[in-house]
Amino acid sequence: MKQIALLFLTFFSAQCLFAQNGQINGIIHEKPDTPVPYVTVTLKGISDQPVATGISDAKGIFRLENIQAGSYIISYSLIGYQTISKPVMIALAEVANVGTIILDPDTKLLEAVSVTGQRGPVSLKLGKKVFEVGKDVLSQSGAVTDLLNMVPSVSVSPDGAVSLRGNSNVLVLIDGRRTGLTQGNALEQVPADQVERVEVITNPSSQFDAAGSAGIINIILKKNKKGGFSGQLRLVGGIPDETRISPSLNYKSDRINLFATYGIRLSDYVGLYTMKQSTGLSGVPVYLNQRQDENRHDDARLLYFGADFKINGHNTITAAFMRNATHDHDKTRLNYLYSDKKGVTDSSLTRSGESWEKRSYNQLEFNYTKSFAKAGKKLTVDMQYDFWDSNKDWNLSTARVFPDEAALPMIRTGSMGKSKDFMIKTDMVQPLDSTSTLEFGLKMEDRRVNSDFIAEQQNSGGWEVIDQIDNHLLYKELIGSAYVQFSGKTGALGYQAGLRGELTHIGIEDRSGSYTNEKNYSRLFPTLNISYRFGEQATLQGSYSRRINRPRLGMIYPFNELTDLSSRYAGNPDLNPSYANVFEIAFLKNRKTLTINPSFYYQRNNGVIEDYTFRNSDGLFITMPVNINKETRLGFELSVLYNPVKWLQVNTELNVFHYAEKGSYQNQSFDYSGNTLTARVSTQIKLKNKLAFQALYNFRDANATAQTRTDAVHSIDFGFSKTFLKDKATLMFDVSNLFGLRKLNSRTAGTDYEISQTNIPNAARYRLTLVYRFNQKDSQSVRQAKSGNRD
Repeated sequence: MKQIALLFLTFFSAQCLFAQNGQINGIIHEKPDTPVPYVTVTLKGISDQPVATGISDAKGIFRLENIQAGSYIISYSLIGYQTISKPVMIALAEVANVGTIILDPDTKLLEAVSVTGQRGPVSLKLGKKVFEVGKDVLSQSGAVTDLLNMVPSVSVSPDGAVSLRGNSNVLVLIDGRRTGLTQGNALEQVPADQVERVEVITNPSSQFDAAGSAGIINIILKKNKKGGFSGQLRLVGGIPDETRISPSLNYKSDRINLFATYGIRLSDYVGLYTMKQSTGLSGVPVYLNQRQDENRHDDARLLYFGADFKINGHNTITAAFMRNATHDHDKTRLNYLYSDKKGVTDSSLTRSGESWEKRSYNQLEFNYTKSFAKAGKKLTVDMQYDFWDSNKDWNLSTARVFPDEAALPMIRTGSMGKSKDFMIKTDMVQPLDSTSTLEFGLKMEDRRVNSDFIAEQQNSGGWEVIDQIDNHLLYKELIGSAYVQFSGKTGALGYQAGLRGELTHIGIEDRSGSYTNEKNYSRLFPTLNISYRFGEQATLQGSYSRRINRPRLGMIYPFNELTDLSSRYAGNPDLNPSYANVFEIAFLKNRKTLTINPSFYYQRNNGVIEDYTFRNSDGLFITMPVNINKETRLGFELSVLYNPVKWLQVNTELNVFHYAEKGSYQNQSFDYSGNTLTARVSTQIKLKNKLAFQALYNFRDANATAQTRTDAVHSIDFGFSKTFLKDKATLMFDVSNLFGLRKLNSRTAGTDYEISQTNIPNAARYRLTLVYRFNQKDSQSVRQAKSGNRD
């Protein structure tokens, strides 16, 4: 009995002693407010022997546990920064929070390695590749769309479509969330110099929505970090006309951060589209030569304002409002020349069109963030309400020129749309110990869109509806989701595993009662990321995710403008989402003058959405999206940054992949396989007196589907900048699409027809930009609202 009592007493004493051990936690930042990951934290006793060690995570947070009571010296060290050592006292069972530790750069070390110019622009973090936006000329002078054309793996087509590794099924976010700034051409209104970094997430964690089979592009805007008043004024003038005025103001104190920005944009776009169409090839062929000249004028007003309010040390709320209003006035002229196989003209037509469109996108956002005494523990609640409306009218006049002159009936179309979208979500970050974290959250989004479209033709009795095109459609979408993910690290090994579940209800109804369709589906989306660091300069990462690609609204609506006499695009309300399984292995090696980042990836998509072109009974070509069986992609990507001397930087990228599609729709087989590549070379030269020059070359190789082949596309952009007035002002000149090289040549073939097209939606553009700042560091923008748990 004495022995049992002694054992129990010994065990109880040990448990009490363990329970009385303390903990140290804190956050490590670089001035003024940037988290510093991978900092080594060492706790030493009186004998100068290490008692405990730890490493800060991606958010700069560290924890040292099971520390006995006593006096210690705690030090923080990382290559490139000055080591800091401070005394710390730990009492029994105490959780000591040392607060925020600020690391200062080691200026001597930085001078010794100054050939790097700045921190490596590309880094691998768990589950994503991060592109740090520097002071490149082209990333400071243009819009966000110009910047994205410089980001590894990302490209923007001449018509503004963003793609990732050649796949346009990508979700674009700002500060981790969908906003009106990513809708339509709104990214054209956001200056590139307001971007701090771009996160390319080919295998997103379960915290993110599962949408976007190609992955996510997350644009992180700069945050204001200086106290008091600050701001900037941005002026842009261009040819074709591009006038922009963008003032921004900010006031920051210990408790509140007020921000406001206003943008005016007046832009002209000149487009040229030509087509050669051959029909009836098995019988009596008819040839059509078509030319379309387009002049588009866009007026836009962007207003964004809000406030962050710090209630106390643990509670912060943010409220903000954004309004993006546009008024477009477009003119187009089409010429049609019909001939036989001998080239003899049969007839000639001309059509003139003019349209007016007004759009208004509004967004209210609210964020509540609560931190806790335990470092890294955080609760966030986000609410967002979007509402927009649009109104567009087209007037089309058509005349026959040959063989005799005659005016044909006038045509007009009208479309009206409005939407309401409410989203609420909550996220919880719960550290389990010094090396592992549990995250979980819920989200609900309710979206309702009303759209009306009518096409009419004028006759002697007035206006009559054309081909029964009088649509009144209601689209309803409700998505509920929940996720949980666990992340941790063991030495140099980091890991993150998660699971997201999404339940979706979609209802599509023609209010005339002619069409009703409902879809309900629920899916689980697992994710896995594993990372291994080889010292401070090399990282190996493997990842997997399952994704969904929901059809865009434009793919579903059966509306089609009648601008072209010979072809139309029509949506398909019966479209289903497609699903993707994505695997990737990536390696990153950083050296003083060279950064190398190779990646291998494999993607398998089921229910792929592909465009299908056919000729109807009236001889009109209809293009509509359809679901086919599957597509696979296997690729290799290589990014190389070479910085041999401090005034020269060369960045190259190569992406080579093989793709194969299988499936059929009606009588059309979509079985096809091929190889293609994209490449990019950027060179920047920094001269004396803060003068810089940069040139960018983009190349996208030819690619094809079973119906359409698209030729290779080239483009050249260049610019130079000069900073003066003690870094308060920067003057930049840049040219995009130099020589008008960015052309889309394509050929679509069927059993009895062939269509060749050349599209040049945007001519070369020349811009002069002046940015003036006050109470800001060079190129620092005014911040947007607090991001909470979004980034």
